[in-house]
Amino acid sequence: MPQIPTPPSNSASDTDPWHIAQDGSGQCNIVTQAELDKLTDDQKQAAWGPFASQNEAMARRVGLIRAGKCKPA
Repeated sequence: MPQIPTPPSNSASDTDPWHIAQDGSGQCNIVTQAELDKLTDDQKQAAWGPFASQNEAMARRVGLIRAGKCKPA
């Protein structure tokens, strides 16, 4: 019987906390802890988090946009 391949797990969503990083233009991006660590101070103006899931980070980003802290994409 042939084996059914399993989809690769997204290790970032499984283990890394999620953050919101604001870039120089004022737009906010959802990034993992590893991606946040790679950003220099010139590449990020502000950061929020950590959040337990990517969905929670997205919801918080919407709140930051509504509060005028981030520009919409």
